[in-house]
Amino acid sequence: MGAIAAGIAMFGAAIGGGIGDAIVIAKMLEGMTRQPELSGELRSNMFIGVGLVEAMPIIAFVVALLVMSK
Repeated sequence: MGAIAAGIAMFGAAIGGGIGDAIVIAKMLEGMTRQPELSGELRSNMFIGVGLVEAMPIIAFVVALLVMSK
């Protein structure tokens, strides 16, 4: 049961991370096309946002490992 729970946790985290990254990058590109002079600042904020979104799959991986170890 632990392996199934870990697989489901990782599946949800991967899907959520992919969708979150896509939204962050799409909005950054939208903002960059509207105001090209802010492209450097928007890119910096995008990397911070992508890093925060990617924290979720990493935490889910740790939780999955903990679930499998019990």
